[in-house]
Parts: sequence; structure tokens; C-alpha cells
Amino acid sequence: MTNEKESLRKRFRALRAGLKSPEKDAAILQNFLSSPFFQRTEFFVYRAVASEADTLGIIAALLSSDKRGYLPRIVNGEMLAVPYSEDCERVFGIPQPKSGEDHSAEVILTPMLAFDRAGFRLGYGGGYYDRYFALHGGLRVGIAYEGQAVETLPHGKFDVPLHAIVTETGVRYFT
Repeated sequence: MTNEKESLRKRFRALRAGLKSPEKDAAILQNFLSSPFFQRTEFFVYRAVASEADTLGIIAALLSSDKRGYLPRIVNGEMLAVPYSEDCERVFGIPQPKSGEDHSAEVILTPMLAFDRAGFRLGYGGGYYDRYFALHGGLRVGIAYEGQAVETLPHGKFDVPLHAIVTETGVRYFT
């Protein structure tokens, strides 16, 4: 399955790069802000890189609404949710706060390369989010472009499905 997932990662990285647009990012932001998720108080959100759907608007909306935002920080191979900070360093090319204690969040916003109709996501292969999901509660919400949807993805026993996904066309819930 590892070779199959690696092949899919390469394919979906190229596909996602062609999907990115400011109009789609704006629609994702509006769909997130009008979703029931935005009514929550604590959010674990990533800072988008490369062709990922933009999250800066989501982060700005959270911070201006007196909500608590946490960013991923990798420490000793594990992902923590630490308070949002502009003081970041890059790890694996991803900005993360330089310090901070781990927190729980009500909503965990998640990046991906693809997602399927059952809510499984194709990540980047490090397993950080799936390990985090296994240890923490919270609503698992993907942020992606509708063009990243596929019928089915290979998944193993440690892959944890999402509760919902927000795309430029709306919010899709999974059971």
C-alpha cells in the first residue's frame, strides 16, 4: 500500500497545484465562516504552504473573533497544538511556532492531497495528523478543493477519517 500511496501523492500534488485560485480560497473561507464549526471557540489550524487551500483568512477570522487558535508544532516526532504565534520557524518547509505547550482544540483543521467519499484523506505520509487524531478528541475537518475528491482512497488501520470537509462548493459531512 505504501507504493500505491506514494504514487497517489505524486499525482495529487500535481493535480492540486492546478486547482488553486484566489476565488476558490475565498469561497472556502466563506463556507468555513458560515459553517457550524465557526461557532466553536478553540481551533487547531495549519498554515497553508505551496498549493494547499489558503488558511490565512481563516486564521485572521479566528484571531479577530476572540477565538483561540493553535498551530502544529513537531516535537520529538509528535505533533502538538501550540498557541498561535507569528514567531515561527520552518520544519519540513512548514512554518511552526518556536515554542508553546500542547492544548486540545474543539475543531482540528487538516490539510491533505486528496479525500474520498468516506472521509479518508491522503496526507503527506508522515502520519502526524493520524497519530494526533488517535490521541485527541475534536472535530476533524479537512480544508481542500473539490477537485481533490475521489471515490475511494487506500487506507490502513491507523488512518482516521474526517468528520467533515470544507471546499469551495460547501461543507460535506461524513458518518
